[in-house]
Parts: sequence; structure tokens; C-alpha cells
Amino acid sequence: MLTLDKIYHARYVLKQVIRETDLIHAPKINPESEIFLKTENLQITGSFKVRGAYYKISQLSDEEKAKGVIACSAGNHAQGVALAATKNGIKSLICLPDGAPISKVEATKNYGAEVCLVDGVYDDAYAEALRLRDEKGYTFIHPFDDENVIAGQGTIGLELIEQLPDMDAVIVPIGGGGLISGVAFAIKSLNPNIKVYGVQASGAPSMLNSVKDKKIEKLDSVSTIADGIAVKEPGENTFKYCSEYVDKIVTVTDDEIAAAILALMEQQKLVTEGAGAVSVAAAMFNKVPVKGKKVVCLLSGGNIDVTILSRVIKRGLLMSGRSCSLNIELIDKPGQLRRVSEIIASLGGNVTSIHHERANEGSDVNGCYLRIVLETRNYQHIEAIRKALKDNGLKIVD
Repeated sequence: MLTLDKIYHARYVLKQVIRETDLIHAPKINPESEIFLKTENLQITGSFKVRGAYYKISQLSDEEKAKGVIACSAGNHAQGVALAATKNGIKSLICLPDGAPISKVEATKNYGAEVCLVDGVYDDAYAEALRLRDEKGYTFIHPFDDENVIAGQGTIGLELIEQLPDMDAVIVPIGGGGLISGVAFAIKSLNPNIKVYGVQASGAPSMLNSVKDKKIEKLDSVSTIADGIAVKEPGENTFKYCSEYVDKIVTVTDDEIAAAILALMEQQKLVTEGAGAVSVAAAMFNKVPVKGKKVVCLLSGGNIDVTILSRVIKRGLLMSGRSCSLNIELIDKPGQLRRVSEIIASLGGNVTSIHHERANEGSDVNGCYLRIVLETRNYQHIEAIRKALKDNGLKIVD
């Protein structure tokens, strides 16, 4: 049974282990509201997950500890369990989906765990972990659907109440729902007037669908750059707490998540993973009512795979109007490229890539296409460049 006393006890246990992460003012995220960032991306192991994992393991009996622990994870819970088990002198085995970022796999090993890669996604790793638990007698550490794990995550809610007692709302990422269950329970128990909003990726809306239909539902598949919240089915406990304590759940697209990651890097010098940035995406794109409010966005993790970071930045640039591509139809004669370049340069656009192609079958025999990629300031800047090109008689092919 989850109680406020249990969350306070978790805070006492965790005091010497985890970092009480800073709350940072971020005025540019949404100028119409007062946004603060709870920086769990700067937590030890790079994620909030260590809170729940450590508290759960600390409460095991000596017999359970002697058998060792097993867990499954897309990455962050794995690192939390590995660190917690190692600090308590316990053997740990972690089942990860084979698509988990290499950086997370290696980090899990470095924290002292044995890793078992499983074909498929999180739910497949979960099934294998349960099989091994039954076969070998390990103690299973659930990533979200466990009262002690939820209590550990709830310590963030206690910190927020102390750090910003007059906040109007908090926006929290949702995968399986352990984080928001703990945070919502703690905050609503202490101040029911504070709104708690949950955010899922549009490609993995399992909790949103379940709460809306008032029953636990399992998705056939999930697809999102936010791998940390790509969960097909919420837990029984987390579904119950989300239904009771969360005011609203919304979704954000991968493009919106990419734009949020970019904004956090540029404006706040903070690196977050996809799952960690969904709360900021919800605030940036007004998915929840934040106008005129004092709002906390919870950055749940910072363990982004550097190999996909450049792709995420590229998508973020496109989503925020910082980059665009134009396809211009021209007559193939001298001076045309110079003419286009002068128009773009006069408006402050920066050409980063150019491709000239003579017209193909079905086009004017004297025609050609000019494909240009530009660095721009925002969407208004893009429209100004497009208008100037059209006003000079150039045809933009969409």
C-alpha cells in the first residue's frame, strides 16, 4: 500500500545515495508562462530510475538479497538496478531489448550488472526476465508497477513541493507510469490544488488509451524516438494511481520531442533523451494549459545515444524553423544560381547544401531544378525568403 509515510521513508533511505536535483528557471521554453525544469537528467546514472530501484532493493529481505535480483529495462531502470544492487553487494541480471542504445548497455555493465539482450522491445525483455526469475529464483525488480519503486520515484514530488511550493502544475513523462504515480500521489497528498499533467509519445500512448477507456489496454506496437517511454501496457498499480491522481494525459510527436531536445541544449545547456524532453515539448507546444502559470517540467533522463543525437538535432532544426529545404524550378541558363543566392543572402539565409539537376522527362527541355538547404532563424524568416523568391519570378516546387 502506497502511503505518504512510505515516500518520506524512501527519501530518508535515499538521502545518502542520490542527488537532490536542481530546479532551474527556463524563461524561453514558453514565454507566456513561467517554466521551471526539474533536472533528473543530472541524477546519478543520468535518470530518476535509481530512486525507485534503490529503495526497492533496500527493502528486500536477507533471503531475497542472497538470491540476487533480475530486472528488465529499455536502459535507465537497468542502470538504476545495477548501481543499487552493486552498492548493496547483490548480484544483478538485467534483460534489455536488443535495440537498446549501446551506450545504455555498456553503462549497465559498468555499474556491475550482467546483461541479457532479448529480441524485440521492452515487453519481450519483461517476459524473458519473468521466465528467468522463475527458473533461477531471482527477485524481480519491476521498473514501474511496484509500490516501493513508486514510493522511490515519489521523492521527486516531495522535493518539488519544497523547491517551488507555489507551483501551479507539474508536467511528467509517462511510460509505464511509475514516475508520475509517485509524483502525483506525493503532490496531491500535500497540495491537491497543484495540477499534474502526464505526457506520452504519440507513438506509444498506452496509459492515455487505458485511462480514457477506463481499463488497461495493450498496444500492438510502439514507435517513438523516446525509447525510455516506449511501453505497450501500463501496470495495474500505475493505471490505478494515474486514473485517480493525474489531471490530464496528452501526447507529443517525435518532431515536437526533437524540437524540445534542441531547445534544452541551446537555451539551457542541458542534454536530455527523448523521454526526458516530452514534458518540455508539451509546454513548448501548449499541449497542456500553461499560459500565465508557474509550471515545472520534469526532465526524467539524459541518457541519449550520441549516435542518434545528430539526427534528433536535424529534426529539431526543421521543426523549429531553423532549417528548411527549397526546390526551385529554373530555366537552365547562366546567372540563375547567382540570382537565387543573392536573394537568399540579402535576407540573411545561409545556404548549407545545394544540388543542381537538369529537368527530367515531362519537364521543359530547357528547365532545371535547384534543391537548396538553408539555415534560417524561424518560420517567419522562411516565409520571407519564399516570398522574395516568388516576387522575383522564381517558381518553388513543393
